[in-house]
Parts: sequence; structure tokens; C-alpha cells
Amino acid sequence: MTGSTIATAETTTALAEELRRRLRGTLLLPGDTGFEDATRLWNGMIEKTPALVVQPTGTADVVEAVCFARDHDLPVSVRSGGHNIAGTALADRGLTIDMSRMRGVDVDSEARTATVQPGCTLGDVDRETQLHGLATPLGFISEVGVAGLTLGGGLGYLTRRFGWTVDNLLEVEIVTADGRVRRTSRDDHLDLFWAIRGAGANLGVVTSLVLRLHEVGPIVHGGLIAWPFERAGEILQAYRAITSGAPRELAVWLVLLEAPPAPFVPEQWHGRRICAMAVCYSGDLAKTDEALAPIRALGDPVVDLLADQPYTEVQSYLDDTEPKGNHYYWKTEYLAELSDELLATTRDLFADCPIPGAEVGFLHLGGALNDHGDDDGAVGNRDARFALGVNGMWEADEPNGDRFRQWVRDAWERVRPFSTGGNYINFQTADEDEQRIRDTYGANFDRLVEIKRTYDPDNLFRVNRNIRG
Repeated sequence: MTGSTIATAETTTALAEELRRRLRGTLLLPGDTGFEDATRLWNGMIEKTPALVVQPTGTADVVEAVCFARDHDLPVSVRSGGHNIAGTALADRGLTIDMSRMRGVDVDSEARTATVQPGCTLGDVDRETQLHGLATPLGFISEVGVAGLTLGGGLGYLTRRFGWTVDNLLEVEIVTADGRVRRTSRDDHLDLFWAIRGAGANLGVVTSLVLRLHEVGPIVHGGLIAWPFERAGEILQAYRAITSGAPRELAVWLVLLEAPPAPFVPEQWHGRRICAMAVCYSGDLAKTDEALAPIRALGDPVVDLLADQPYTEVQSYLDDTEPKGNHYYWKTEYLAELSDELLATTRDLFADCPIPGAEVGFLHLGGALNDHGDDDGAVGNRDARFALGVNGMWEADEPNGDRFRQWVRDAWERVRPFSTGGNYINFQTADEDEQRIRDTYGANFDRLVEIKRTYDPDNLFRVNRNIRG
């Protein structure tokens, strides 16, 4: 199936009336009140306009929307948080299912599980689970949608302790292309559950997720600490030493960036290049000094916001660094190690970076995810210990946007030789080719293709980083 789109206003009106009669939730068309909010994305670079937006109030509405899209050969997408950099939340001139009305979180503190609806953001889930001193690995920007993050594998500050988000996924309710509602787990529809854990956007529309929870918080030690970029060589070498010996309870991101004009940054440092660490220590607070001693040993930071604080605060600390509506363009890779050559290359790249809003940095992930076999879920990448990102950000009216994108691509080519060969599907941009998708899944790709053929033979779910059966 190559798919079609709705071509005329008359056709749209007729189809809309047909679909509206089948829904309990809301149907929106361009120009309707609420349409703009339902189609606004975090990455302002993406320009797509769906012909129809369904806002379901339950699974039955999702079934109706899926069947309608299938029967009319329409591209269909799912919008959870709208935070995906490639803009996969919107189906241009097709049908978008906006999950914003399905935001329930049911925490079972005794079983240590959370049943989460697909419209929830990370902040929604963290807020509810932290009432019980519980959490699961869920990113590091609170406005990201839980469903989208999870279906691509999911990573965050707790990944070192508890693995990918999908390593903590216990059960999923999903509407597949045939309109059936299936509940999947390690005991039911095992092949589908395997594929969902890393490539779920290709298999259907998820209407419920059950996640395993762990004792975390409600108070952890974390925040931001930064040093002048002139110390980059020293800081990068120290980061390698810190991460090589860190307990799994300690996650440290290292980012090279220009200091923002924020109240917590001394005015004389605004706009100057710095080396920043975003820290989350979720272990025994009595051992904080011991765990953070290698960071403290660096001395003389220009910013130091490390403190005991609520886990929910640490989870939202970086929200303001990614404002909605800006243009974002990234390239990322997984790494097994931080070699001298890689660290020197990273320092040199950022020293010459022309993008004021750029970030070049590392996420430390090694730990629990490496304890699993490569075939434990489609997510794979069990050799990853770091993620490296070359991230560009600029305002929508920036005249140098094309030049900035090219700089990101050129910088990426310089760091690719250090990659494991894998990368995070959720960080892929819209212009990346099919080979990049294959690289994401590695040896698991062929099995994914077979499962896709079984559950979506006509590729109804193709507005994604697509695996074609």
C-alpha cells in the first residue's frame, strides 16, 4: 500500500460526517476550535496538516479511527506528546489520533506497577508514581509523551539502574491494523510484545501500558553543575573516569553548550561556552558525598545547582532548554566507550560550532541494559554504554538554518566512526534513510519485518520510522 490523502474539501466534509457518527470523542477539521492545539508540535521545523484529527476518549474510538483510516486508505498517525523530532505525530493530509484526552495513571503501590494511558507525559506519570516513592525509567524532559518514548525503547536517568523503558514494560493493550484489540505480554502474543518493545509505532495504536516501578525518591540528589569550556580537555577526561567507576544509582550527562541567560547563571557567563553536567543520584542519600566526590574534585564551577531535591524536579530540570516551536535538528549514535580520539574530536567540534543553540554531549547509559541479551525485545543495542548527540537548535526565523543543518551533518560524519553502529530510533530525524532504521535494530531487523507482515501487511502504520514488511 502506498497510501492516499484527502484531496478536496468536499471529500473531507463527507468523510468527516461518516466518522463523526461513529465516535464518542471529538473529531476536528482544519479551522475548528482546538485543531491548532491538537496539531502543534515541539519541533517547529515540521510542517504537516492532517485532514482529520480524532480525539478519542477510550479504546473504542481508537478502533473506529483505525478502521476508518484503513477502509479509506489514509495515512494514520498517533500524537501523544508531540515531541518527536521527526514529526511522526502528524499524518499530512491524513488522519491523526490525538491521545490528549486519555491521560489516566493508575498506580498499584503493592504490585509496584503503573497502568498508563497513551496521552500521558513523563511528568504525568512521575507525579503519580512519586506519591508512592516509585518510578520507572522515563526520559529527562517532562513534556515528552510516555507512549512514544516507550515504543521506541525509552531511556533516561534511571536506565543505568533498570534498563531501557521497555525492559520495564509488562503489558500493552494495542489496536492493530485489522481493528482488533490485543493485550500483549511475555505470556500472550509474545511475538507482538517482542516487536512492540522498540518498534511499537509500526505495529498499531497503543491504548494502555503497564510499567514496572522501582523504589526511587521522592528525594534524590541532582541538578546542574558547569565549568568554563577552556577546561574542556580536563572535564572530558574526568567524565570518562567518573562514568567508568560510577555506581548504577548515579547518572551523569555531559553537555558542551553556550550558557543560557538564565537567572542561575552568573551574568558574565551568559552566552559563553561551558561544559555542563546534568546529574541524578537516586541511591542512598547518606552516600551522596561518596558518589559525587569525583565530580566535586573538579572544583571551581561557574554554576553549581546540585542539591537534594524532588525527583520530579530533576526530571523537569532540562525542560526550558528545549522550548516549543524552535527548529531542532539532531544526529546521534550509541557508543561503547569514550576514546581519547573521540573526546578530542568532540571538544574540537564544539570549539568551531557556529550554532548558538547547539549542544554536543553524552548520555551515560551503561549498566542494567547491558545485562540483557541482544534479542530481549526489538530494541537491541545491548552494547550501548553512552549516547552521543550533535544537537542543533535555532529560532524559526533564523536565516542560517540550512547552514546550521549542514554543520550538524558534517559534525556527525566526524563522530560516526566511534559508534557501535546503532542509534536511538526516537532521536532520528525525518531525512534519515532506511539504512539508519536497519542500523537501529541490527540483527533484530529481519525478525521485525516478519512480524510487521503478520500484523500490518498493508503498512497502515507508516507515519513513523517505518519498517516495511
